[in-house]
Amino acid sequence: MDSKTLTFMVIMSTLGNALFVVSYYAVKFAPGVALDFSLIPAFIAGVYGGPWLGLLTGVFAGILPGVFFGPLGDGSWLGLISLPIGKALTGFTSGLLTKVVGLWNKQHSSLLAVPLVLISYIPECLFTIAYFVFLMPYFLGKSGLFWVWFVLAKAWGEIIVMSFLMGALVGNYGFTSFVGKYLSFKHSFIRKAEQ
Repeated sequence: MDSKTLTFMVIMSTLGNALFVVSYYAVKFAPGVALDFSLIPAFIAGVYGGPWLGLLTGVFAGILPGVFFGPLGDGSWLGLISLPIGKALTGFTSGLLTKVVGLWNKQHSSLLAVPLVLISYIPECLFTIAYFVFLMPYFLGKSGLFWVWFVLAKAWGEIIVMSFLMGALVGNYGFTSFVGKYLSFKHSFIRKAEQ
């Protein structure tokens, strides 16, 4: 990883934690359930930088959510470990799907980014179910069965908003050019502008 990529990862991870704090204090649905937009930078890193950058950004962007929903919430040490893992899964999956689909070579990449981001959340969704249904009862002795459906409904609502945001970002020449200064990728409209 070169210095520009590392700088980008640090910026995105910091942004993820900042977005979490702002959204967490803006809207609390119930104790231990709050709005969380910390996945936006993991999506950006994954879609623009690939699976490994998405994974690393997800891990670091998940630190404050892990603290707030872990030791400061009902998740104890398990939440501190599990939330960054879940966000890393999403960052990795978004980067992997971007490569498999060849997003940057598609003419309508911004439209394709919306379902790509939605599908990218599925592994974390399954991990979240496992966390509440199996891991919490086994390691912490408390059932999360009641909360899992509420948390997932909230999470899918957030993911829908983030998917449209990512579609707008992918289709935005200015933002994509800015990210291109840190990462080595070429969107189809950047290649056309260079010709």
